Amino acid sequence: MKIITLDGPAGAGKSSTAKLLASKLGWCHMDTGAMYRAVALAALQRNVSLGNEKALAELAASLDIQFLSGSVFSNGENISAEIRIDRVTAATRPVADAPSVREEMTTMQRNLSKKFNLVTEGRDQGTVVFPCAELKVYLDASPSARAARRYHERIEHGDKSRSIEEILTSQIERDQGDKDRPVGPMEAAKDAIIIRTDGLSLENVVKQVLELARGRGLTSDYSSK
Repeated sequence: MKIITLDGPAGAGKSSTAKLLASKLGWCHMDTGAMYRAVALAALQRNVSLGNEKALAELAASLDIQFLSGSVFSNGENISAEIRIDRVTAATRPVADAPSVREEMTTMQRNLSKKFNLVTEGRDQGTVVFPCAELKVYLDASPSARAARRYHERIEHGDKSRSIEEILTSQIERDQGDKDRPVGPMEAAKDAIIIRTDGLSLENVVKQVLELARGRGLTSDYSSK
């Protein structure tokens, strides 16, 4: 199976790019951030302590996480909306930082890659999970541009609870935590192509990645949509 990894910080456009790219290629889109959120949601629902790494890893191993028709399912339940609430977002950090949980998620992600051609997005996809991926891309943008993107995304979903300044402050803290994580830290793979998305439309970014994929011989089954 073929794999394209999209890594980078929050707000750089990974999710939108991955979704549209996967749609154009007819591949599976795997949102690894959503997978950690699914574990966090399950931990909150089942009163599993976020400080109990062993229990969190066992919980992660018990979940059947699937991506179907643009939605995220855990053990057959559509959790796409629930995993985006602030309470789950806050709980995701200790879950994602737990080495044993990351081991379980890595196994799950690699198993999915045996079944589908993947466009996978996250923080460590090109460095840890799929070091031999055919194409690795690292999307980046300035902190202000990323905060503005996240702010407008929240507004579009009717969420006016946080100002752009609050989002920027939270984002800076999140970036530092992602970079300092002892296992699977956020960084560009040495052989990744870095694309800065400041001022670029989604279509432009996807076009650049498609051209890179075509250059690697990955798009023989690609048809414009």
